[in-house]
Amino acid sequence: MKHVLVACLLAVSMLAHAETWHFGLIGDTPYSPYERRELPRMLNRINDNQVAFIAHIGDFKGGQERCDDETFVDRLQLFDASNAPFIFVPGDNEWSDCERISNGAYDPLERLNKLRALFWPDNRSLGQKRLTLERQPGGYPEHARFRLGPVLFVSFNLPGGNNNFGMTDVPRAEFTVRNPAVLDWLSESFALARREKLAGIVLLFQADPDFHYFAKGFPYRGYRDFLERLRSETMTFPGEVVVVHGDTHMSRIDQPLTDGHGRTLTNFTRVETFGYPIMGWTRGSIDTESPRLFRFETHRWPEKEH
Repeated sequence: MKHVLVACLLAVSMLAHAETWHFGLIGDTPYSPYERRELPRMLNRINDNQVAFIAHIGDFKGGQERCDDETFVDRLQLFDASNAPFIFVPGDNEWSDCERISNGAYDPLERLNKLRALFWPDNRSLGQKRLTLERQPGGYPEHARFRLGPVLFVSFNLPGGNNNFGMTDVPRAEFTVRNPAVLDWLSESFALARREKLAGIVLLFQADPDFHYFAKGFPYRGYRDFLERLRSETMTFPGEVVVVHGDTHMSRIDQPLTDGHGRTLTNFTRVETFGYPIMGWTRGSIDTESPRLFRFETHRWPEKEH
């Protein structure tokens, strides 16, 4: 009887220490009037799942739509209405591609600064409930991080379109200034996760950096330094690493990062969000009792009626 009592107490103790957190992931939406009408409903459904936060990892408008202030303010109001804390990460459609004539022929850096003033004016997230964030100093408020349980979440300004590197062999001036800040933020965040002995780290950015080409030794120049640093940090990190991105509108969950010799890094997971023309969201879970720290479930929208 004594042994049974001890076993029961041990089981209760283990349950008391096991914790689970949930979060929602979206991106590349809304791209059409239909998606703009549906997105508030989808966000309400995500909030119904008792998520700790929702992250939109970039491209909040279509690539041919204008980058007008009215669109920016509309998206700000939409995101800010979320019941859960809301994290927004910039994509190419809302700044680096805004120089297109169809987008209004804006100066991309001026549009990025407008985003900074609207979406990241202080150290708090968007949403009706707000998270306190740590932002990278030096003029990059879009680079933020926060903890959820044993996991560090980190956002980056890493847009599609080759990271605003440009179309020539000489990188654009904006890239040469921002890229070192991105790399510093990556290394500092891994160092913080190691120092605090965290079980995992999640990186949020918009671009699909093309792990396939990187594994073959032909990375895009705009993402080469980031991917090399990411591989090095992942190989020396004792916990699990997750990258969340959008850009290619292909919902998927896989392990595409290799060690440089073709061997899969099993502590690394890539999550790509849904994107136009298919709406949907991904539910992430952190489970301290599970053999794998993270679980991900995809949900298409609208939901099918049963």
